[in-house]
Amino acid sequence: MRIMTAEPVLDERPLTPARQLANKVPEVTVYFWIIKVLTTGMGETASDLLARTLGPIPAVALGGLALVASLAVQFTLRRYVAWVYWTAVVMVSVFGTMAADVLHVGLGVPYAVSTPAFLVVLAAVFALWYASERTLSIHTIRSRRREAFYWAAVLATFALGTAAGDLTATVGFGYLGSVALFAAAICVPALAHRFGALGAVTAFWTAYVITRPLGASLADWMALPHTRGGLALGLAPVTLAWTVAIIGFVGYLAVSQRDRGAHAAV
Repeated sequence: MRIMTAEPVLDERPLTPARQLANKVPEVTVYFWIIKVLTTGMGETASDLLARTLGPIPAVALGGLALVASLAVQFTLRRYVAWVYWTAVVMVSVFGTMAADVLHVGLGVPYAVSTPAFLVVLAAVFALWYASERTLSIHTIRSRRREAFYWAAVLATFALGTAAGDLTATVGFGYLGSVALFAAAICVPALAHRFGALGAVTAFWTAYVITRPLGASLADWMALPHTRGGLALGLAPVTLAWTVAIIGFVGYLAVSQRDRGAHAAV
């Protein structure tokens, strides 16, 4: 299957040399999608593990601090660095899961309500991003403002995907059924883009959203007990295994630079 990537879009608001950075996100390759799915699953089980071990409030506080710290490091750099970027994605995954869970468990908001609510939030982020920068392409993340819009969109996609995955798991699909559902769903934008029915930017962000419930449902199915339809491997072992896989793939990219493509230093 052809790899979906967001094509460069001509920017109607060019940056001055003083404001321009090297592109701050990786090239979209098969490794990008593999690591993205791994981070979604690891974030799901890590969030649940932290909440059970530390309690919900300390877990949310710790997750929030880790997210702020990882993004602070990401924003200080002037170019893409694999370890820093994917650490930030992992922290977004963990905190995005917590945000969706807090609404449901802590505040009693049904997934049927939080899912469309997060969709509205994501749409608002995209609307503001496009109104400001005239592009949603990930190939143009070359200023602090664009990077801020990018990470706001990423956080919204993780919260939306978490709520959507939990919604399907609790309305009859179960975790394994949800894996099958979202595995089929992610083929839709890929095929639509392949045959020219969907633009690359739209296809990319649609697939990006779907990877969240796909990875989270798979990790839940592996970790949760048989009584909940899982394999009962446990939260800690699944979190550790997926973390090791992430480290392995990111380490490979850091050495090989297969995800840098045409990135240029400024």
